[in-house]
Amino acid sequence: MRPCVFIHTNRRQRIGAIASAYSLERNSRSADRFEIRILQAEDFDFLKAREGQRFLRGNEKRVWEMDDLQSFTPLRFLPPELMGYEGRAVIMDPDIFAVGDIWELLDRDMQGKAVWARPRPGHNGSEHYMATSVMLLDCAKLRHWRCAEQFDELFAFKRDYLKWTQLQYEPRSSIGDLEPYWNDFDHLDANTRLLHNTKRRTQPWKTGLPVDFTLRARLLGIVPADWLQRIVPIPAVTSYRPHPDPNQERFFFGLLRECMEKGIVGEDLIREEMAQKHLRHDALDLLRRTPPLAAA
Repeated sequence: MRPCVFIHTNRRQRIGAIASAYSLERNSRSADRFEIRILQAEDFDFLKAREGQRFLRGNEKRVWEMDDLQSFTPLRFLPPELMGYEGRAVIMDPDIFAVGDIWELLDRDMQGKAVWARPRPGHNGSEHYMATSVMLLDCAKLRHWRCAEQFDELFAFKRDYLKWTQLQYEPRSSIGDLEPYWNDFDHLDANTRLLHNTKRRTQPWKTGLPVDFTLRARLLGIVPADWLQRIVPIPAVTSYRPHPDPNQERFFFGLLRECMEKGIVGEDLIREEMAQKHLRHDALDLLRRTPPLAAA
């Protein structure tokens, strides 16, 4: 079985997933040696069946909503099953775009580890935070990953969503540490291999649109915003802001422009995504103005 890169998404992030898949193939010298699959949350009944039910997240009970911007996240644990628990896979978010060659990651020495992910200690107040938005997986070592079954455990309050998605149920010795450039958080330079536009409010393809996600800002990383709001009003963030790095905006729209030129994306889809407020309203103008990307 050939290695596979899985991009998990939902309808809100569909255009990002398409550009992401294109970037992986475009920028690899070995594109014929791996497959690319897009997993869309709305296609999985076990996710849809839990709509409106409460699950455990960070020792709190939250309501599961398929319309949430990141309803695809549980699918991070599905690739080993889809691979028949054989071979290698990469799973990544739909807002991640290949600048370098993904084959270098798929073909790396895994040193006997089951998973490779980028450590991010201290993020969201977690000392042991692992960023699972990009993971390299040795599927044969992950036979205990049963995505639908473990997702259901969230609703039986036997499994915590945050611990699950931060790999805290895995032995730390089984996890290798990815270099930052394989999951580069809103940072683009000559070393970046995978660019992750992870700050949702500045995603370049959504500038100016109304915010469609719940802000979970925290004071000093400790006090939740909804508690703080009771004491000191917090100014509402109502729309997506421009990305602080224009190069990242140009890179995304350069990829999308090539997708249109190659017939991967048509103008009808662009207009549909704009109408549904999944893509900024000036996208077509930007596509016309964006200069071509440098050759792969």
